[in-house]
Amino acid sequence: MTISLVKGQKIDLTKGNAGLSKVVVGLGWDPAVVEKKGFFGSKKSAVEIDCDASVILLDEKGRITNQKHVIYFANLQSPDGSVVHSGDNRTGDGDGDDETISINLGQVPADVSKIAFVVNIYDCVNRKQDFGLIQSAYIRVLNGANQQELVKFNLTDDYSGKSSLIVGEIYRHGGEWKFSAIGEGSTDTTIGQLVKRYQ
Repeated sequence: MTISLVKGQKIDLTKGNAGLSKVVVGLGWDPAVVEKKGFFGSKKSAVEIDCDASVILLDEKGRITNQKHVIYFANLQSPDGSVVHSGDNRTGDGDGDDETISINLGQVPADVSKIAFVVNIYDCVNRKQDFGLIQSAYIRVLNGANQQELVKFNLTDDYSGKSSLIVGEIYRHGGEWKFSAIGEGSTDTTIGQLVKRYQ
């Protein structure tokens, strides 16, 4: 049974799920439909927008200690192979997850205490785009063994004017793994700017 979270909520992932060692984190979004006025009247169409999901591996103080601990479209897996990104989806069209990250919790290095999930809009400055042009954004965590959805967090805030989102975190706590629904927007325009928050 899926547990739906709201912003700020935290939940145990492994404590109530004996044997859970592999999870898949799915992130999804849809471009908003806008009305474009033309010579022959107006028509509604989806905005062309390219969102990129990334993962940042952090130590117990919430800092990044290795540049290879940023997992994104140009670096699809962590050095040890415990975190693997599915690759870039450039449109957000269609149902279901737009980008997924597979995590082997048992293989995550001991010096990694938090796994942060962020999304930014590619080339947002030149394209004059922000998350006000995105709808139905969510993050969900599935059991990697059977694809059962464990947790889902729908991002329902108004993120107009924000060019990136800190969506959620999976983190260690007392020998278990938990998930935190963050949903915080920022004006960072690239993954590089987002990473600086954690240095």
